Amino acid sequence: MADPAVRDNPAPQPLSAVVFNRGFRIERIAGPEQDRGRLLDLGFTPGEEISVTRAAPFGDPLIVRLRGALLALRKREAAWIWVA
Repeated sequence: MADPAVRDNPAPQPLSAVVFNRGFRIERIAGPEQDRGRLLDLGFTPGEEISVTRAAPFGDPLIVRLRGALLALRKREAAWIWVA
């Protein structure tokens, strides 16, 4: 039987690998310093709720919902955003 705490607190994973239309919380932002700063300026801050709503036909970019707004995010940038 699975431990309920593991289900409630999933291991952090990159936003580029999550299931669509499921809510997550941003854990941390990785990546190059300049790009990390840009993501933080756009509101991708630890603790914020985020979900991936859809992807373009070839999977890039991803459309994410953050703070009530829909934003397009390159898959390589989404890989720098760790969520749980």
